[in-house]
Amino acid sequence: MVVRQGLRLTVAGVVVGFIAAIALSRVIAGFLYNVSPKDATTFVGISALVTAAALLACYLPARRAATVDPMVALRYE
Repeated sequence: MVVRQGLRLTVAGVVVGFIAAIALSRVIAGFLYNVSPKDATTFVGISALVTAAALLACYLPARRAATVDPMVALRYE
């Protein structure tokens, strides 16, 4: 459940970022050297990298929380 919620936010952010990057490609064209402003490889690579980092950031705490006994967690509160 935690991983699903985290990835849902990540995908929404990647989509919004992709749309913004396409819309602002003319603005950033002056800052790029030897790369097209609409380079598909770069867009896909960065999107995959961000998604993988978010997956790892969601999975590790969820896995650790899943190993805790529910009664121990409830008594702690």
